[in-house]
Amino acid sequence: MDLIVANVQLMDAAPGKLTDIGVEDGRIVAIGPGLVADAQRFDAGGRLACPGLVETHIHLDKARLLERCPAERGRVIRPVPYVAPFKPAITEEDVRERAEATLRECLVHGTTRIRTHVEVDPGIGLRGFNAVASLMEDYAWAVDLQLCVFPQEGLTNYPGTEDLLVQALKRGAKVIGGAPRYDTDHPGQIRRIFELAREFDVDIDLHLDVGNTPEDLDALLVCDLTEQYRLGGRVTVGHMTKLSLMPPSDMAVVARRLADAGVAVSVLPATDLYLMGRDRDHSVCRGVADAHALLAHGVNCSISSNNVLNPATPFGDCSLVRMANLYANVVQTAQPEELRECFAMLTNRSARILNATDYGIALGNPADIVVFDSPSPERTIAEIRNPIAVFKNGKRTVTWHAPELHH
Repeated sequence: MDLIVANVQLMDAAPGKLTDIGVEDGRIVAIGPGLVADAQRFDAGGRLACPGLVETHIHLDKARLLERCPAERGRVIRPVPYVAPFKPAITEEDVRERAEATLRECLVHGTTRIRTHVEVDPGIGLRGFNAVASLMEDYAWAVDLQLCVFPQEGLTNYPGTEDLLVQALKRGAKVIGGAPRYDTDHPGQIRRIFELAREFDVDIDLHLDVGNTPEDLDALLVCDLTEQYRLGGRVTVGHMTKLSLMPPSDMAVVARRLADAGVAVSVLPATDLYLMGRDRDHSVCRGVADAHALLAHGVNCSISSNNVLNPATPFGDCSLVRMANLYANVVQTAQPEELRECFAMLTNRSARILNATDYGIALGNPADIVVFDSPSPERTIAEIRNPIAVFKNGKRTVTWHAPELHH
């Protein structure tokens, strides 16, 4: 062994039952108390150790746009058409600079796997894709970066967009997404996305069912197509704000349909809190889907960041733990087992969405380990605890120094 992460509290272990993790050549080779070897040693001191956090839905290419596109004023805002006129002037270098700064913030908060959505259309071309793709190799020492290409402003109504999607898929994008809300032909876009996913054998991740009323769900067509194409477990839908506007009985019907089809849901609290309910000047709806209610019906869910410091979400520090805490406040959940599920939606459940078969603290897996300044998953979420150390493939990539009081 060349590294021992000692005295850790694992997520599923009984409180106070500490163990060690032994690492060799970047992989976990031993798990147990009292490991001894002539190796580098990191003493976690009883703190929580977990596999690296997983970001399933973020837009690195659109992050940190506020200096270029300040947040809109007033109650009624439309971030997508607002940003669109700026896109032709955005350079590849500009995208990379903003994306890299955001990526680094993700890393210092314990994220080691990311699925980032990247816009392609004639307005931006492949500049955003090129910029974010260039970060994959440069930051392979710290993160596994997966690109999901998608048409933000429409597909059937925006000539030239499909050709760009195909180019990106041919160049190695592993996921294709969509945003049918901005297409004049919602079903047409969704069907074409499924056809392209079959052609290139990639996963699907759609922005879906955002709105201030619960009617006209596109998710039902997505479920039908998921079954038709036998893509269960490879399709994710993000946002799903309309679920928050349904009575529990109606939501349960949709949840069971999602579960039966094998469609997962990424809940995006910051963006949906900021954008939803702006048609009201009182009794404003929260617009955040209740992932716990979905989990109860068998739907796999994650909690993710979506936008960071741009007109759709003018806030954010890329802390998934903070995002989970925000979500828990919004859906008013606080029991220890519920907060543990919040933590699972940053780790194990998110890894399932990315179809990561080598994820977790288990023998033979990559030694992607985060040590939090906390004794448990629920305390980590409740108190918004930071990591004190992050390891990627057995190499330390992040150090946080615990705070000290000086009396």
